[in-house]
Amino acid sequence: MTDDAGRVLIRRAGAADIDRLVEFRALMMSEMGEDVDADPTWRGDAAAWFARRMEEPDALAAFVAEVPGAGVVGCAVGTVDDHAPSPRNRSGRRGEIANVVTSPDFRGRGLARACVSALLTWFADETTVTTVRLAATPDSETLYRGLGFTEPRDLILQVRVTR
Repeated sequence: MTDDAGRVLIRRAGAADIDRLVEFRALMMSEMGEDVDADPTWRGDAAAWFARRMEEPDALAAFVAEVPGAGVVGCAVGTVDDHAPSPRNRSGRRGEIANVVTSPDFRGRGLARACVSALLTWFADETTVTTVRLAATPDSETLYRGLGFTEPRDLILQVRVTR
């Protein structure tokens, strides 16, 4: 779909876009060095996750970039997670952006920026979050800083749980 002038359409993804969102997730993870084909069954898990979370329109939004003749060529996914309330975050809800991906042939055209901007509007207009986080790659840092992202106030650490 495009607008009446035949330009790129940035739109909220729906159930029909789930397979494409999973493909974009695989592309992103592969480009970050993950072996996405070692156990391909994760794709089914991801598709089920997208389907389940799309049933919660106040907890997930995915925006896609659709180009005439090429279809969906980019996306960004935003989620809202619950945490205990605090003085700085009375609702306890925090936003996260992930899965920002553009097909290689369509990079450098502002599509990722448009999808992330649509997500930021969704967070502002349709959720109660006061903070939105994301993990930036070196290649995407300039994009996110241009949209107002900065280092968090707190040092964020993580540990991988082994089973």
